Amino acid sequence: MTTSRLDDWLATRRPLVLGLFRIVLGLLFTSEGAATVFGVLDRKASPTGDWPFWYAGVIELVCGALVLLGLATRAAAFLCSGIMAFAYFTEHQQDGLFPLQNGGLAPVLFCWGFLLVVFFGPGALALERVLGRERGTRPVAGPVAERSG
Repeated sequence: MTTSRLDDWLATRRPLVLGLFRIVLGLLFTSEGAATVFGVLDRKASPTGDWPFWYAGVIELVCGALVLLGLATRAAAFLCSGIMAFAYFTEHQQDGLFPLQNGGLAPVLFCWGFLLVVFFGPGALALERVLGRERGTRPVAGPVAERSG
């Protein structure tokens, strides 16, 4: 397979892979929220109203489910990304500069993963596409060629 054929083959599958990435990311984030709010998955629940952990858990649960389902995906992913940046800088950064030093690898990966979804959209398999609610999204184009002049 030549490079251009491989590029074409991969490009045709981009929406499906992005949709699967969104689903897995949303499922993992929703499970974090469920563990924090309800005390499931071998984790003790955060007391109701405990700042910031219980509120973060509610946001993780609700916004993670929205991302998982592909509803209001960009807005929900933006909130998810922001809460993970907040978590990193308030809970982990004081213990060291790098995520491997301070235990903040998961928040960093979640933050950047959700930011990717904000910019690239929900991909395939999103309920907002099925329901016709996706607005203002355009296919991602390749690099813009420079004009000679």
